[in-house]
Amino acid sequence: MTTIRVVLADDDALLRAGVGVVLASTADIEVAGEAADGIGAVEVCRSLDPDVVLMDVRMPGIDGIEATRRIVAAGLATRVLVLTTFRHDEYVWGALHAGASGFLLKRASPERLVDAVRTVAAGDTLLDPAVTRDLVSHFLATTGSPDALAQAGAAGRQLAALTDRERQVLRLVAEGLSNAEIADVLVIAESTAKTHVKRILAKIGARDRAQAVVLAYRAGLVRPG
Repeated sequence: MTTIRVVLADDDALLRAGVGVVLASTADIEVAGEAADGIGAVEVCRSLDPDVVLMDVRMPGIDGIEATRRIVAAGLATRVLVLTTFRHDEYVWGALHAGASGFLLKRASPERLVDAVRTVAAGDTLLDPAVTRDLVSHFLATTGSPDALAQAGAAGRQLAALTDRERQVLRLVAEGLSNAEIADVLVIAESTAKTHVKRILAKIGARDRAQAVVLAYRAGLVRPG
């Protein structure tokens, strides 16, 4: 059995201790290191190259968004799972744009926490549909800006290579559906849904499902409601 190595990055020592206890109770997850600020998170990840870092967004020095950006820019295999207090946290959009692989509410149950770490470590993305809707609202508030229009054009060009079926799958991904749920909707095998998602990510140059969702909304492929 492969052990998932995790780093905890949060300025709340009690939260780190609590999360550490939960993760240590599992047979396949190991807490490899901790950090109390953004700079420390980047340094620990560069040193230990863990599978997953649980990243708080509001920390001293550089915040979790900048720390995420630096970890991704360094080309590390470490995947970032953002911890947030509220589902409408304004930092979540920035974290996903920086390259985070998903987000988890701090009040999540221990079972949900463990499942989230395993999901992200496996290369999938944790996208809570409720949080995704709030992120979309934030996105729509900035769609008229010059930067947003330029980004929309670039996203549209990235999605141009997709087939009709792949666009259909991407719409479902953007709604927060898992591979199994996509398979149910399209009446296909889960393995086929997984293959579609992998091909989509490769074609549009997205690191994971989170980046694919951002591109889908930017390009106008998916719209709220």
